[in-house]
Amino acid sequence: MATTRKSAASANDAIAILTADHKKVKKLFKDFEKIKEDGEAADKEAIVQEICAELTVHAEAEEEIFYPAAREAIEEQDLLDEAEVEHASAKDLIAQIEAMDSSDPLYDAKVTVLGEYIDHHVEEEEKEMFPKVKKAKLDLEALGEEILQFKETKGAVGMDGVAKPKSGKSSSARM
Repeated sequence: MATTRKSAASANDAIAILTADHKKVKKLFKDFEKIKEDGEAADKEAIVQEICAELTVHAEAEEEIFYPAAREAIEEQDLLDEAEVEHASAKDLIAQIEAMDSSDPLYDAKVTVLGEYIDHHVEEEEKEMFPKVKKAKLDLEALGEEILQFKETKGAVGMDGVAKPKSGKSSSARM
């Protein structure tokens, strides 16, 4: 039936949403790399603040919505266990970065290492976990709607699913 068929190309597909988040954060890390040596401190801080806020909401959406559904659907629990450990490491690094001043000698290094953690994590999700979840025939549309609603309540996206710009200095995405 048309109501139970899933559309792999849908923008509201959970995997499409999570992959779009990955691309957005990857671009932010590239923007940071371009200005980390010679850029203005305020510009660098704004990019890092956005990276931290985006990653926080993304990780919470995965942990609260996507991972539990994936745990029910796939046999490879070790993929999910590793993803959760990677999230814990990233959250710890995010907390360290958010507590630092951008003039700290280790600030740039910590942001760079966070980018490397995220690259590794994204690669495993996109090449290993997501294909297994797709094969499991989960209702990715329904999961996607849950993720969008979750992100909306966190102030990360508007009704159209497009990320809203952050305002202020604090990361309101934290629980």
